[in-house]
Amino acid sequence: MDIKKSLTSALLGLALSGAVSAQAPDNKVDYDEVGRVTAKMLMNRHYEKLTDDVLGPRIFDLLMTELDPVKVYFTQQDVDAMKARYGKDLHKRLLIKQSNEAAHRVYDLYIRRVKEKIAFAQKYLEETEFTFDSDRQVARSRKDLKWAADSVEQGELWEKLVEEAVLSETLRRDRIAKLAEEQGKENPLKDAKPVKELIGLKYKRMLQYDLDNDNESIADYVLSAAAKAYGPHTGYLTASEYGPFKASMDNEFVGIGALLQGEDDGATKITGIVVDGPASKGGDLSLNDRIVGVDHLNNGKIVDIMFMRLDKVVELIRGPVGSAVGLKIETEDGESKVIVIQRGSVEMKEDFASGEIIEMKNDDGTSRRVGFLTLPAFYINFQTGENKCSEHVKSILLRMKSEGIEGLVFDLRGNGGGSLDEVRKMAGFFLGRGPVVQERDSQGRISLQTAYDKLIYDGPMVCLVDSTSASASEILAGALQDYNRAVVVGTSSTFGKGTVQQIMDIARMLPFNAEGRERAGYLKPTIRKFYRVSGSSTQNKGVESDIVLPNILDAIEIGERYMDYALPFDVIKKAPGYKPLDRSKLYLADLKGNSLARVKTSKDFGYLQEDVDRMRERITENTVDLNREKRLADINEGDARLKARNLDRTDRFKKMQEQDDERYTFYSLKRRDLYKKKLPVFDPTEEDESYMLKAENKEEDLDITPEWPSRMDPVKREGISILNDLIDLTMEAKVVKASATGAR
Repeated sequence: MDIKKSLTSALLGLALSGAVSAQAPDNKVDYDEVGRVTAKMLMNRHYEKLTDDVLGPRIFDLLMTELDPVKVYFTQQDVDAMKARYGKDLHKRLLIKQSNEAAHRVYDLYIRRVKEKIAFAQKYLEETEFTFDSDRQVARSRKDLKWAADSVEQGELWEKLVEEAVLSETLRRDRIAKLAEEQGKENPLKDAKPVKELIGLKYKRMLQYDLDNDNESIADYVLSAAAKAYGPHTGYLTASEYGPFKASMDNEFVGIGALLQGEDDGATKITGIVVDGPASKGGDLSLNDRIVGVDHLNNGKIVDIMFMRLDKVVELIRGPVGSAVGLKIETEDGESKVIVIQRGSVEMKEDFASGEIIEMKNDDGTSRRVGFLTLPAFYINFQTGENKCSEHVKSILLRMKSEGIEGLVFDLRGNGGGSLDEVRKMAGFFLGRGPVVQERDSQGRISLQTAYDKLIYDGPMVCLVDSTSASASEILAGALQDYNRAVVVGTSSTFGKGTVQQIMDIARMLPFNAEGRERAGYLKPTIRKFYRVSGSSTQNKGVESDIVLPNILDAIEIGERYMDYALPFDVIKKAPGYKPLDRSKLYLADLKGNSLARVKTSKDFGYLQEDVDRMRERITENTVDLNREKRLADINEGDARLKARNLDRTDRFKKMQEQDDERYTFYSLKRRDLYKKKLPVFDPTEEDESYMLKAENKEEDLDITPEWPSRMDPVKREGISILNDLIDLTMEAKVVKASATGAR
């Protein structure tokens, strides 16, 4: 499924105003007809055309892994039996309106296996006295492993899985108790349920998660598999999933403004409340309250949500602006009551563009100002046309320019993309009008997208990226790199998503009087590929950094090239009108040399590189010991390493902070600060979470790892250092040029 359902946390009320009621029946939807229409739309609209011999096996394989991604429920015998029946013709069944029967048959087998394995796990859990003294091991990741051959081999696997769950929880509790004692704090788990009871509840919740699947969810499995057979970003969205997807693009939700977390005992816990959101204004909901029932229409009919899937709980709570929802809660004091909250709009303020100006004192007594601009996503409210990230960034840049910045760091780390139109506008701020990105459709036709906003900032610039910078981020970073406008710094490359998807309402392709058509869902096919103005695709390869810094993300398989059926990398002609700036004026050789020298002497980058090497080794080995002494030795080694680092960092960071306090002054450029006559000075070490109140996590409080001095992680600090070098080299070149001109 395109929107992964989480059992840990979700923001409440992810529906748009006017969304269909969460209680609307979905069992009247003709999913065979939806499947037929979806298959035809994929065949006609997708960028890549697939033959029957490719499409059938892909859909089947994806259906099995959609249901059982870690390969613990099905056996190879199950897979072979289903493959003999459906392995070659699922795509044909979609076209002749027989996909729903296949989906239910495969799902029925899946749910039988889930019940069997959870029952086996619970029985084994209850009857076994674990000694943890064997030499047995279990795979850390089962993603690339095969299914167990038969029920006997699978039983052995589940014994290991249960033992590992008990051992991990036991060691976790022992470690937390030890840390609490060392720090003179109360053990946050002193009143926790016994280990076996807690693990048993986890299994119960896992089972309930699958039992909660309805016709919509079951159809989703096969329709998502059919979509993903064309590529990883082509997807099917159910009516339930579309609301959260659309709201995430708008960067604005409609709901009560609270953060949810599923508890092992079946309740749903409030772990965050958005300041000035509906729940905050109502004042009756508190952090750590536990929701046990939801009255969706506030008509006195409370639905028991114990052990309900979190996405189902969210859908019950969501609804149109101004409508009311009733929540049956249990407080920390044990009081049970029903509270009513009026749903409203909730802005995701933490995802808005923000900036800061860093004023640095030089050794000669002069000072320099640089800007640091952070953009978490290329957002825009598609419904209203408001909350455009380009407008926010423009305002920040104009204020930075008026404040006299000499250089800019643009942070696109973690930016997963968004609106292409916003990229085009934003590119103009740094490049002026001209080509930004090329697109090619399934017919091979190439179109050119240009920047259409005027130049705002033309000074020295560094762009920070990582392997989670994707899609729109890669377009902008790629354009800045191709034009030699900025130095790209970060992981070895960005994500590598170089494709364009279009949201299509399936209901529009169904007969107007088709029953349940409003719940038919949405298709998100890939319709075009992106190409940089230099002609290179961002697909698979991403944007390669000019200067690579150690990062744990480079040890993990994150990126398009690791995804199933990703489209290939290729190259087309350069964009007409593309005229890059002089690359020599980026002084890359000097910048790389200076950066490498700093990184080599940096203890923190050294620690990061150690972690990268260790992570790669663990991923390659892919085993977890079930022997307590071996695991304990590994934990103790890790704790000793962390203590040594913390000891080093505590003293070193204190000195660095003192130096920062002497050298740096930070000015805030959040949206609320932009139009103030005088920018406010702020202390970055004082965390600003004013947009949301969060529940205290006593376990996290035991982590006494020192915060980065001035809250500048090594990559941010090095990015600023690279920018300073670039400013110096640029100024020196101007002086030399002026001198040479004067000499003539």
